[in-house]
Amino acid sequence: MSAWRVAKPGPIDGGPIVLEQIGVPEPAAGELLVRVLACGVCRTDLHVAEGDLPVHREGVVPGHEVVGEVVALGVAAGEEFAIGDRVGIAWLRHTCGQCRFCLRGNENLCPRSRYTGWDADGGYAEYATVPAAYALALPQGYDDTELAPLLCAGIIGYRALKRADLPAGGRLGIYGFGGSAHLAAQVALAQGAEVHVMTRDPAAQRLALDLGAASAQGAAEPPPVQLDSAILFAPVGDLVLPAMAALDRGGVLSIAGIHLSDIPALNYQRHLFQEREIRSVTANTRDDSREFLTLAGIHRLEVTVHPYPLAAADRALRDLRHGRFAGAAVLVPPVGRR
Repeated sequence: MSAWRVAKPGPIDGGPIVLEQIGVPEPAAGELLVRVLACGVCRTDLHVAEGDLPVHREGVVPGHEVVGEVVALGVAAGEEFAIGDRVGIAWLRHTCGQCRFCLRGNENLCPRSRYTGWDADGGYAEYATVPAAYALALPQGYDDTELAPLLCAGIIGYRALKRADLPAGGRLGIYGFGGSAHLAAQVALAQGAEVHVMTRDPAAQRLALDLGAASAQGAAEPPPVQLDSAILFAPVGDLVLPAMAALDRGGVLSIAGIHLSDIPALNYQRHLFQEREIRSVTANTRDDSREFLTLAGIHRLEVTVHPYPLAAADRALRDLRHGRFAGAAVLVPPVGRR
């Protein structure tokens, strides 16, 4: 099968990923073998390829927004999924189930957690495996390419929204408006929020307004109102300061990314006093995934996708790096073959 591997982490324009022909993986005990139908291109894939995230597995196949068809079951894979089912493979792949974080419902903080496309091969390939306990049932009403971004961009955006602790009917600021942000904004709007978007991209500003945002302006410009909560999606530490300055008393800034450039010095009186908070987001739990996908089945989300053939994964990552599209890129493999 065709698969992209991270050969030597470095700038994406230097070609850190390579397309190779490798064998179709065999599902281990408790795993499903999935024929990849679509795989979203996430900024985390870019961080893995460029080395912002340290190598966990040499030559890993990136990709953790995988929509696929079950084609084989490993021993003891359970009865939840059957051959022919459409399933999702997301970022979280394994947790220990025994540590104090797992036992209290915070499996996303498990110190022995493992991740698709970082610790194990992911979906930039024609086939992939997933532990059945971490495979996700998918909502109806979406095609494969629309579903793919929901599996990380959507799920992480949903957890970031939860971490932002937005009050009912509150004012939410969103900084950066890519694949994850444009989904989180729709969830917030469906829940009755007033959404204000800060992004440098004019096309993304237009998309935000088309989706129902109350305003859209430059990335560091102040919104027209003070905010109850904000989410920072852009991996730009400099934006923490204007985001905190835009918060009203008791406001919360949730930082959604797995990687962020350095944050400049904060001024206590301007940025933190009056019980303003900064919160990070670390992966997600399976409950987050199921909650979000259930919500996506109830509220039809408009998923802005830009399909690329699997053979053009390197170009998709370059386009992501250089901001050449609004929404989410999705890789589409050729018809799978065993």
